[in-house]
Amino acid sequence: MRRRIVLLTLLAIELGAGAVLYRGGWLSRFPVVPAVAPPATIVAEPPMPTPGTRVKAVDVRRGDTLVRALERGGMQRDTSAGIAAALAASGANLRKLSPRHTLEVTWTLDGRPVALRYEPSPWLGYAVIPTDGGWEVRRAETRPDVRVDVVAGEVTRSLFEAVEQAGGAAQLAVDLAEIFESDFDFTADTRAGDRFRLLVETRFANDTFVDYGRILVAQYVSDGRVLTGVRFERAADGRRAFYDPDGRSLRKSFLKSPLEFTRITSRFTWARPHPILGGVRPHLAIDYGAPTGTPVRAVADGRIGAAGWAGGNGISVTLRHRSGYETMYNHLSRLGPGIRPGGRVMQRQVIGYVGATGLATGPHLDYRVAKNGRFVNPLGEKFIPGEPIAAAERGAFTGHARELLRRLEDAAPF
Repeated sequence: MRRRIVLLTLLAIELGAGAVLYRGGWLSRFPVVPAVAPPATIVAEPPMPTPGTRVKAVDVRRGDTLVRALERGGMQRDTSAGIAAALAASGANLRKLSPRHTLEVTWTLDGRPVALRYEPSPWLGYAVIPTDGGWEVRRAETRPDVRVDVVAGEVTRSLFEAVEQAGGAAQLAVDLAEIFESDFDFTADTRAGDRFRLLVETRFANDTFVDYGRILVAQYVSDGRVLTGVRFERAADGRRAFYDPDGRSLRKSFLKSPLEFTRITSRFTWARPHPILGGVRPHLAIDYGAPTGTPVRAVADGRIGAAGWAGGNGISVTLRHRSGYETMYNHLSRLGPGIRPGGRVMQRQVIGYVGATGLATGPHLDYRVAKNGRFVNPLGEKFIPGEPIAAAERGAFTGHARELLRRLEDAAPF
């Protein structure tokens, strides 16, 4: 606290009369375990108006320029343009002005602006004050104070809901699903009673919780099956990835599902009553029910064999992958950006959006996998595993994994 007061005093002296100091973020609701090496911070505080002034927040709307927002807040155009020019000259990126950003003006009681605070993130802010007929900009940065927290819970209806009820954020549910997406289909296999626990970095600005960072270790239990993922940085190339406790990569060459969160409406079968054409026909695909416009991901790296209208399949994309695999994505509402025959795609790249084109009774994705020209069941196929931990790093990884799993067990025993 003493250091913080000293820093505030020094910054206020440097800025001079009418100085504007600031901080950002929102109140933490989460318990944390001991911090990981708290970094030094350049402290920033909210405006402290001098006698005879008032501070007023400026409403920032989508598509606003800084000049437009300040004018709507009551500032003259030449003044707002001067402030915008000074900020731009100081390196502030005003092209990304957002309603999420903090923008406040300090006014004298007779209506003159004497200071402005612009905070594009909890880690960065600008104080603008008048000087010699122009405007002076001071920049303040807050380095994230990174700690480690535990999030654990049980699924009742959905993984999203369970993570949020455990005190986490929706993005954590996405990150958790991505860790295990090559081994577990969260669109098909999630069920009530599944449990999860993870150690995750939490980022604070001046003791105020801001957001979550990287998941360090995660476990998911479903129907007696325990999935474990440990983040590890390889010394050889610095790449970070998740591995099981035996050092096997959790990232396979193929994802389990081309959609992140949805439901299976029809499975792979050689005899299914056709909903449009009638009769019993093979259905050599997995149908995923999802709203129109849901992004469809490439399940693996590959080259685009076909993209466009394909008769009863509607708008369709076919990708060719290594080891003789092909994947098809049918009934799309439209193609993804840059998707055209002959192009290349990366795993998780959006190649299209769910629709109901062709012979479809409603919006869904018809997803098919062929190996050497023969359709196979996507849910039963054993795809090529990723690269395991190298023998030279096995000892370092084993010690790292054991320590993280011990901390996870101590913090949230199942």
